[in-house]
Amino acid sequence: MASSEAHLMLSVGLIEKDANGDTLWVWCYPSVTAEVRQILLSKCCLTQDGRELHSFVFGQFRRTWYYITTVEIQEPTALKKVTHFSLVVTTKDFNPEKYAALSRVLCRLYNKHGSPVKMMESYISVLTKGICQSDENGSFLNKNYDVRLAYLAGSLKDVVAQFGMESIILYTALMLKKRIVVHHPRIEALLEFTRALPAFTWHRKDWSILYPYLHLTEVELDDLRQCPGYVAGFTNPEVGNRADLFDVYVNLPDSTITVSPDAKEALAMGKVHKDIGQLMVQSAEDAERTDAQVIKDISTKTKEILASLMSLAAESENSKITVEGLKKHHFPPATENFLFHLAAAERLLRI
Repeated sequence: MASSEAHLMLSVGLIEKDANGDTLWVWCYPSVTAEVRQILLSKCCLTQDGRELHSFVFGQFRRTWYYITTVEIQEPTALKKVTHFSLVVTTKDFNPEKYAALSRVLCRLYNKHGSPVKMMESYISVLTKGICQSDENGSFLNKNYDVRLAYLAGSLKDVVAQFGMESIILYTALMLKKRIVVHHPRIEALLEFTRALPAFTWHRKDWSILYPYLHLTEVELDDLRQCPGYVAGFTNPEVGNRADLFDVYVNLPDSTITVSPDAKEALAMGKVHKDIGQLMVQSAEDAERTDAQVIKDISTKTKEILASLMSLAAESENSKITVEGLKKHHFPPATENFLFHLAAAERLLRI
């Protein structure tokens, strides 16, 4: 058995919209809880009357990733009285390209046969063998989808190109494990932008902080609050008024970044930030440099900062940094402030 796949893949389900306009959860293997089912229905565009069709969306809820692929029925098909359907895959891992590819194969099988049986056979084949293949409906091979490529798929270069020197605010907020909220009315733009941001802290390779598509419901916000620092995406502009949810607010359509009053001290900028910001902008503006190279440039600078932090920690008792230890070095106030908060984020601070 492909034990890694058995460990990562959790379920596959179907939502259908019929000719009467009714949308129903019609099938699932093996199962999801009633709470998760409600969340998935709310994310599926078929339940949102008058909204545009979103062919693929993803997000997470309670440490479970969901990937929703929506198809408009094209004649001829074995599916009668169904106008659209959404296939929902839930997993433990972040890898949109992998599950989009698998979902396309499963959708073609369901569209052709009008029954979940063939689709479930292919799903189980991936679960147990890491592969499903068919000449007519396409094939899927799990080992083609390295998670590092999923981490690199977002464009940090585009982020820096859009925000220029202000990108340093996003970098600093992520380094200090602050709460970033992003608004854009278009889901696709929201997904593309938010998934890129964790790459600012490539040394952590932590996409569990990403909540790319949320609604302002208490059940989702309660889940979000369990994460001390996050990147959260909302299509609802009302989130801009929810200062309790963010340290940094990004209005994507307006290309503006706002720091909340409570976070201004921690995110105070100095020469160290200016140097990093200039490096990021120069790297992103270089037409010859790829997204991966931009990430590497930023990561190299980050490693230098972390090495300095570790050397400061090594000087101190229990390899922990203290306020007194920082003051001995007579850093500029903004640099000292940054190193203090970074030590806290990296668990190197002794209070």
